[in-house]
Amino acid sequence: MPQPSFPVHQIPTRAGLVFDAWLEGPADGALVLLLHGYPQSRHSWREQLPALAQAGYRALAPDQRGYSPGARPDPAQLEHYRYENLIQDAIDLADACAGPAARFHLVGHDWGGQVAWGVADRHPQRLASLTILSRPHPSAFARALQDPAGDQRHRSRHHRAFLDPQTGPLLLADGARRLRARLTEAGVPAEAIEGYLSVLGTPAALEAALAWYRANVGLSADLGRIRVPTLFVWGDADQTVGRAAAEGTPGCVEAACRFEVLPGIGHFASDECPERVSSLLLAHLAAHPA
Repeated sequence: MPQPSFPVHQIPTRAGLVFDAWLEGPADGALVLLLHGYPQSRHSWREQLPALAQAGYRALAPDQRGYSPGARPDPAQLEHYRYENLIQDAIDLADACAGPAARFHLVGHDWGGQVAWGVADRHPQRLASLTILSRPHPSAFARALQDPAGDQRHRSRHHRAFLDPQTGPLLLADGARRLRARLTEAGVPAEAIEGYLSVLGTPAALEAALAWYRANVGLSADLGRIRVPTLFVWGDADQTVGRAAAEGTPGCVEAACRFEVLPGIGHFASDECPERVSSLLLAHLAAHPA
């Protein structure tokens, strides 16, 4: 299937970073900020952008810190990739596109979901709604990870591999053969993989992406219960996020929370069932207008 193509915008922020991004929809539409995960890019939202724009939203899908060449501090200096900086990037991007203090909708998948949980915790007044794909609330994830009888530690074993300095070169060797194979096995279409590698397929970009793990070992985060209306989407065939972490997430949200399980879907829901993701997202946004 041909991949949608959108013009790439350069979004400068107050921190002096410039993010590559897709920005679609009417200028006066409510902002929807979509944060990708690893090993992906803005291309993970290629099907959601036109759906959101058609519904009247202003959809912003950036390549995040380290993924955008203009927002790539030295990955050897891990302080640049600390969790609080990633959270602030989301706020800065929203301010740049909607104005300071404007309320917006936030969507995140995988690492983008981890960042989105932090934004919701630190800046609940800014969010009209929160949508998370495939990333449990950090407290639920930590409980599952620490359970000696559970399987989350095994599911997350790749996090430890990402701390090894040889991992980046290994993943990109032979035309990124290993990275391509892992995404293919996870149900990601070949065209989508090409889009991700168009952003992530250089040593500089991949090392910056891995710096997110190295600067935030274990994905630990001190967050409270979330006070923003939340949609949490999890595929029950997700090989990296187990049932215990997923089912523990609604208990970490004190606002309205919908927990949607996608039968037979793995970690990359926007690749595997994009129409279902768009449908769930649009319904959630409509229920909680900005």
